This record gives sequence, C-alpha cells and structure tokens, in this order.
Amino acid sequence: MKNQIFLILCFLCAANLFAQEYQFTIFNASTNQPVENVQLFHEGKLITFSNREGVFIVPKQLVGTEVKLQKMGFETRSKVLNAENVNQILFLKPLAEVLSEVIVRSSSIPQTIQKAPASINIVNSADFSRTDATNILESFNNAPGIYVNQGALNTNKISIRGIGARSQYSTNRIQSYYDGIPIATAEGDLTLDDFDQESVERIEIIKGPTSSIYGAGLGGSINLFSKTFTKEKNQANVSSQFGSFNTYKQVIQASTSDENASFFATLSNLTSDGSRENGKYKRTSALVNGSIKSGTRGKFTYLANFTKLKAFIPSSLNEENFINNPEIADASWAASQGFESYDRGILGGSYSTFISDKISNTTSVFVSFRDGYEPRPFDILNENRISTGVRTRFNLHTKLFERPSEISFGGEYYKEWYEMGTFKNLYKDFPDQGSILGERLSSNEQDRNYSNFFAQINVDILEKWNLELGFNINTTQYGLIDLFVQDGVNQTGDYKFETILSPRIGTSYEISPGKNIYASVSQGFSTPNVAETLTPEGQINTNLEPETGTNYEMGFKGNWLDRNLYTEIAVFSIQIENLLVAKRVGEDQYVGINAGSTNHNGIEFLTNYRVQLSKVVEIKPYLSTALNFFKFDEFIDNDSDFSGKKLPGVPSYTVNVGIDLATNNGFEFFGNFRSIGEMQLNDANTGTTDSYQLLNFKAAYSFTVFENLKFNIYSGINNALDKQYAASIVTNATGFGGNAPRYYYPGNPRNYYGGLQVNYLF
Repeated sequence: MKNQIFLILCFLCAANLFAQEYQFTIFNASTNQPVENVQLFHEGKLITFSNREGVFIVPKQLVGTEVKLQKMGFETRSKVLNAENVNQILFLKPLAEVLSEVIVRSSSIPQTIQKAPASINIVNSADFSRTDATNILESFNNAPGIYVNQGALNTNKISIRGIGARSQYSTNRIQSYYDGIPIATAEGDLTLDDFDQESVERIEIIKGPTSSIYGAGLGGSINLFSKTFTKEKNQANVSSQFGSFNTYKQVIQASTSDENASFFATLSNLTSDGSRENGKYKRTSALVNGSIKSGTRGKFTYLANFTKLKAFIPSSLNEENFINNPEIADASWAASQGFESYDRGILGGSYSTFISDKISNTTSVFVSFRDGYEPRPFDILNENRISTGVRTRFNLHTKLFERPSEISFGGEYYKEWYEMGTFKNLYKDFPDQGSILGERLSSNEQDRNYSNFFAQINVDILEKWNLELGFNINTTQYGLIDLFVQDGVNQTGDYKFETILSPRIGTSYEISPGKNIYASVSQGFSTPNVAETLTPEGQINTNLEPETGTNYEMGFKGNWLDRNLYTEIAVFSIQIENLLVAKRVGEDQYVGINAGSTNHNGIEFLTNYRVQLSKVVEIKPYLSTALNFFKFDEFIDNDSDFSGKKLPGVPSYTVNVGIDLATNNGFEFFGNFRSIGEMQLNDANTGTTDSYQLLNFKAAYSFTVFENLKFNIYSGINNALDKQYAASIVTNATGFGGNAPRYYYPGNPRNYYGGLQVNYLF
C-alpha cells in the first residue's frame, strides 16, 4: 500500500511539473496591443511563434537562457527568459518608419504625427533603401506636395506646394536645420545635396509656412537628424557603389556609444562623368557628430561637417537640342568649361538640460563658412561667406484653466558676412583652354542680420481635442558696401525690413481611436536676398517688400486594419502677396521685383499598407499623390497681364506608387512608378513640358558571415523604360542674340548601379 501511495504522489508531482507552462505575451511598446507572429529564436534556431493574442509558450529548458524576438516592422530584441513568473509580459518597439505615432522632433513642442495639426512627412531609412545613394533628394519625391527639380547632381531645386519653384538654380524660401543647427544661408539659399544619406537617420518636412517655429520659410522647413545609437555598441561600415556614367561612391563609417557618450564619423567620396558633356562631378565630405551626457539632467551634442566640391555645369538646352541631342552641353558653357567649386563647413553644438521637472532648455551655437569659385560664360564669380548664430528654446509643462498644457518660447540670432567679386571670363580669347580669369568687374561686402522671437502653446482642451497657438516676430536687415569704384556706380547702402509678425493657430481632434481630423491657419514670409534687391543699374531697390503668405489647411490622418493601413489627406490654400519675381535682364542674370499675388490650392493624399503574406514574407505597398491648382491671382509685369495664368515650374500633378518586399532570409525588393504632370514654361503659359513616367527597381540581399560581420549586396535600375524627360526647367528663359530660349535640363536615360556594404559589430 505504501508503494502505491508513493507512486501516486510521484505521478502527481511529475504531472504538475510537466503541466507547468512558461507563458509570455508580446505587446507593441507604442500601442500596448498584442503582436502576432513574433518569432522566437534560440541559438539561431526558430522555436515558436506568438499567436493572435501575442502569446507563446516555451519549453522549460529555455528558461534562464537568452532568446531573440524578431518580427518585421519591429526592432529585434534579445532577452534572457526568467522563471520568476509563469506569465510574463514583453514589449517590442516598432520601427519608426512604420509608425503614425512617430514623435515629431522638429516641432517646438514634440508630438506624434497623428496628433499634429499640420502636414508633416518623414523621410527615413526605408525611403533611402529604395534609391541609389548618389543624391539624398531623390527620396523626397515620395512625399506628396514636394517636387525636386534635378538638373544635375549639383543643380537641385526643391519646391514645397509650388513655393520655391520660381528660383532659377537653387532652393530658397525654405528653412532647414541639421540637429537644430541652420544649414541654409541668412538669405534662405539651401544646398542639401552636400549631405549623404548614410549620415542621416531621418528627415522631417513640415509643409507650409513655419514662421512660428523657424522664422522666414514661406514654403516650409526641412529638418535633418543625425543617426542615434544603442547603448554600448561599436561598429564600422564600409560601402562601395558603382554605376552608369562612371559613377562611383565610397563611404567609410565608424561609431561607438555607451551609456554616457556616443560618437559617429563618416567619410564619403562621390565621382561621376555625368550623362552629358561638361558634366563631371567630384564631392568629398566628412561628418562627425555625437553626444556627451552631463550629469543626470543634461546632454551636449555636437556636429562638424566639411564638403569639398568641384562640379562642371552643362546648363540648360533649347527645345531642339533637348529633343535631338540631350547629351550635349550648352555651347557657351562647354566652350568656357564652366563649373562650380567650393569648400564648405559647419561646426556647431547644442546643450539640452532639465532646469526642473517642468522646465527644459535647448541652446545651440554654430559657425559655418563657404569659399566658392564659379567660372561662367558671362563672368567668373568668387565668393566667401562666414555665418554664426545662436538659438535657444525653453519648454514649460503647466496647466491652463486646469487643463494640461505645454508652452515653448525662445529666440534665434543669425549673423552673416559675405564677400563677392566678379571678373571677366576670357575663354573666347583663349580657345580650348576653358575659363581664364580676367579683370575685375565688381567687389562687394555684405552684412546680414536676422533675428527671431517665437512662442507656442499647446492646450488639451478635452482628452481628444488639442489646440495649438503660436507666433513669430522677425527683424531682418543687411548692409552692402561697394568696394569697386572703377565702374562709377556706387551700390553702397543699408536696408532694413519692417518687423514682421507671423501668427499660427491649429487644432486636432480624435474622432475615433487612431483617426484624427485637423485644421490650421498660419502665416509666413520670405525676404528678398541682396541680389534680388539690386536694380539693373546696380542700385539697391528699397521699395521691395518681403513675400508674405497665409496657409489655410484641413486634413485627416487615420489608421485602419489593426494599424496596418495608414492614410493622410490634406486640402490647402496658400495666398501669397508681394510675389518676388526673378526678372531677366541679361544672359543668366536676374533682378527681383514684387509683381503681384498667387493662389496655391491643392490636394495631397498619402497611404501606406503592410501585408504579412506569410510568416517570412511581408510586402508594403504605398501611394502618394498631389493635385496642384496654382495660379497667379494678380500679376502684371511691365505691360503684360498674367493674372489667372498657371504658375510655371510646378507639375500639374505628381503620383508615386511603389511596393517594398522583405523576407526574413535577408532578401528585399523595391519597385517604384512615378508619374509627373506637365509644367508651364513661362508666366504667359505659351509652352509646357510633356508629362512623363519613370519606373525604378532595386533588389538587395543581406547575410551574416560571422556573428558580428554582415554583408549587403544590392543592384538597381533607374528609368527602366528609358523615357526622355525634362528633370528640371528654367522658368521664363529668354533667348539672346537670336538664340532660342534654354528651358530644359534633360533627365538621365536608363542607368544601372550596384554596390556592397560591409558592417562589423565590435
């Protein structure tokens, strides 16, 4: 009998032992929702999946060992399973590129995209993966409302909702910052193609006037953020890419980080012969950034960037050459072997601290320089610029009328010294030798001063209803000293614009979980640059006024299908007064005039979808489109009345459709189709470009050779259909000496690329 009782007790103990299950539940760290199909690996072997409730059960022998949790769209997590509780909860952090809950870091008061009462687009590593690595701006075209004119690797022009389209050869009317440090000039000129996508974690684009945050920026703001680091991670990366037109790019990167500091450095070199004559390009750049903790409440971040560029300029073509000989350069630019060269650098630092539990401050200081030399057929330009400034912002958490609120306020001061001189180009006197420096034609010094005071308040009126109020006060002034008296014209003078107040109001309401509607009204401005203020006689035109605009916008942002489908739609109307127009007074020479007003009305739509085809294959189709109805309201230029005409330089529509495919074994495929509508060539609307379609493909394969050594091999094809199209145009081009106007920059024909990336984790 005793033996029978002993056997029964042993059986019951064994049954209880084997019945004991170690259950783990996986939740989304952002939404607190269970996550299905999370893979659990142990020593490289797949053990189990989580079910629909996010639950998986592991064998007892795995308790106390390290496992890896992995699911596409989430950060991979390593975890030592413990036996403290039979039921345990684990969290996985979603990748930023798939989250509508991304925190907007460029706003004065951080908030999610979902709740922000503004149209904001994120360009991140997922967007960079779809393209080659030669031009960071290529990824911008997937954002609705943004169009990039790409005449060459060094001739890029960004327009946001049609603002900036009238710039001739560069980007203006848009503010831009890298980790809070200004990278646009005091005049608003911007060169983003100096930066490599390998050194950028993500880019936030706020569309429409952002004066209440960043001052002068009628079109919006573009904010670049450097790579961030996980704790105690050291790695090195080497990549090499080659492509058509003898294009080569090499990148070397190294980073290290621990709990108290991080350091990241990248060195890149990009060369290309270009698809056209006189199109050689060479750029070498280096970037260093990092952070250092200061006690428990402070952190210092730093940035240093240097770029050395020499890029020859094929310039624009007339219609006949654009159609029949798109590979040639303009005759005068080819004969003079015109090019652009410069050394450019930025050095800055920011200190962030919590003054108390409710008050924080971030202060940034910076200095930048640019030393440029540009031989052109009509003259040779030599210029030097040094800029310095400081920006500070305070954030206060408080209550207003017993409702949770946050107040942000601060100021910015920007000082710039600019020297420029022009010389005769004697290339015609010395055939086949390119540009030859001749006698001096001009010598000027400019001082530019720019200051802002800004404030913003966010109030949670109700749990689901948020109100945002803000304003900016700006003063801008500059002085011009003419050092060249031989020509008998004295351009010396000072000019100060009247103080400009730019208010903003926005509101967002959650109509149901994951679905928000918003509305906003904001004002913005852009001041004329010094070149625009000079008359054809070389005098300062003190009658010029800043461009001002008011943006009216309504929109919807929503998640569907268990947050796998995200959509945005925005309807906007921007009314611009005192439109600054580049009036042509000579070959490739312009002056500015206030010529009237424009209406920028449009609709933008964006959607992203995630589909889990199987446990190992996921696809992400996406679509973005913009319909543009941009017209002159009142516009009289001399005796010509262009009122009611369409705005030139802006496509009537843009459509981007694509699909990303990823597998757990490391294979990825990217396909993109882009359709661009016709563009008006001039204010009179007497000519248009043809609409065009581009098809691009890319495939990549990542694999691990050793535990810490990872390879990525990729190849792609751009313009697979070999379409002939105008990648950029010069609006209102005028022919001189009986020549036809040169409107067109031809886009690249079909071209190929491939590359290898090697990553080693220490």
